[in-house]
Amino acid sequence: MITTDFAPGSPCWLDLGAPDVPAAAAFYGAVLGWDYESMGEGEDMEGGMFRKDGKIVAGLGKLTEEGARSAWMIYYNVTDADATSQAVESAGGTVRVPPMDLDEWGRMAQYSDPLGGQFAVWQPGTNKGVDLVDEPGSLSWTELYTSDASAAKEFYGGVFGWQFSDMELPGGGGTYSLITPAEKQPEERMHGGLMELPKENLALANGRPYWHPVFNVTDCDAAVAKVTENGGSVQMGPEDAEGVGRLAVCLDPSNADFVVLTPTPS
Repeated sequence: MITTDFAPGSPCWLDLGAPDVPAAAAFYGAVLGWDYESMGEGEDMEGGMFRKDGKIVAGLGKLTEEGARSAWMIYYNVTDADATSQAVESAGGTVRVPPMDLDEWGRMAQYSDPLGGQFAVWQPGTNKGVDLVDEPGSLSWTELYTSDASAAKEFYGGVFGWQFSDMELPGGGGTYSLITPAEKQPEERMHGGLMELPKENLALANGRPYWHPVFNVTDCDAAVAKVTENGGSVQMGPEDAEGVGRLAVCLDPSNADFVVLTPTPS
């Protein structure tokens, strides 16, 4: 589970780069019950925060990078963004956005793994990260689709100290690797997973790996209905995953991918 004490290497923030900020705000408001709070003035709404029950759950900004696809960016907690940048480069990754301060809030950087999967880090200052996780309408898991699971484990294990445990998916569905933040963290702190897929199944990112968020919802089928009613689409599901819950892989109207999950009661 993800918690808000944000152990090093665990997800602590996420934001969406969208070509149409007002449209994205309306879509996620309808699907996840989020309220949007603009950080700017006027009708352009270039960026701001999503809240659920008054608590910050994600950020939203204008997609400005030329040629980039609309996607969720997941940030992982680090104690030193500059040292992490060195570790990324040493492990064969790329620094896309060098470490930079965001006032007193914290320090951020964005990267690509050796196969092109994009992710980011956050070195907290006064802002530790999102306020709500693992509850309906908030982040509950992170997931990487990659064409080389072994290379991904080596890279992310080296950068973050992540530990991996493999499980076989039912029906010959392949191997799924569960991610725990660091070796001293118990298995209850698992925060994500990675799965190897053929490059042709990664067409959303032109064959490159990609991360996406999993959002907790109280009713997966109802959430999927909201997705399609509001211009999104469904890549997979809804379907039941034994021991996990009922889930669906979705795309918003700009093709940013995410998963909705109604967990199996514990």
